[in-house]
Amino acid sequence: MPLTVSTTRQRLQAGKTALGFGVHHLRTVAAPVLARATGHDWMFIDGEHGAFTIQEMTQLCIAALPTGVTPIVRVCANAIDEATRALDNGAMGIVMPHVDTAAQARRIADALHYPPMGHRSWGGPPAVYGYQAPATAEAQAAINAEILTIVMLESPEAVANADAIAAVPGVDVLFIGTSDLTAELGISGQMGHPRVIEAYQAVGDACRKHGKVLGMGGVYDEENAARYVRMGARFLLSGSDHSYIISGAGQRAAFFERLA
Repeated sequence: MPLTVSTTRQRLQAGKTALGFGVHHLRTVAAPVLARATGHDWMFIDGEHGAFTIQEMTQLCIAALPTGVTPIVRVCANAIDEATRALDNGAMGIVMPHVDTAAQARRIADALHYPPMGHRSWGGPPAVYGYQAPATAEAQAAINAEILTIVMLESPEAVANADAIAAVPGVDVLFIGTSDLTAELGISGQMGHPRVIEAYQAVGDACRKHGKVLGMGGVYDEENAARYVRMGARFLLSGSDHSYIISGAGQRAAFFERLA
């Protein structure tokens, strides 16, 4: 079978934005279909804060593959073993949180890529090939070119090291975890604070210098989200299942309350 193509990577390579549908609570194969129906490009399966088992995460990944929605899994910090298992079982990208240094980024990129780019282990024909891969060397090269490696910058140290992190081969996206960054800066929740704007500028400059993509997470109000998109953010977590449900259900309930 042909390799599943990452529509998210294609959009990013074309200079477009890619919108992510965050999943914390949804467990059924309907999740990627809902993401597709609502105009999202990738599904953010949150294994750091969501209560997922590896089985649930990978079943969602496999269900997403034929929909055109790119399944991307966030694992816990330094959980290389969980990341590679997710990739073997349907994930087309990994988000690694709390990356502060270029050395950490190199270790992650090395673990998530097959030789000669890295040292990822071959576990047999993977889900992204429908379990019918071509010759191993050909399959590994093709998968290396398709998988997204996303590192999260969530601290002042990470922002200070953004240029060195962006220079690491195999890293595709520098994804600012804005909520945790504001907490680390002592300005928790202040998404439009000058220090946050400075951080987006610094990380964005590093991405442009090294040909990487700037990502934005944790910013959901329209004013600040628009600002950071104008500053170059293109890999965008636009919301999550619980926030979408609360927002939509809350508006609907308020409508009927007004009628009453």
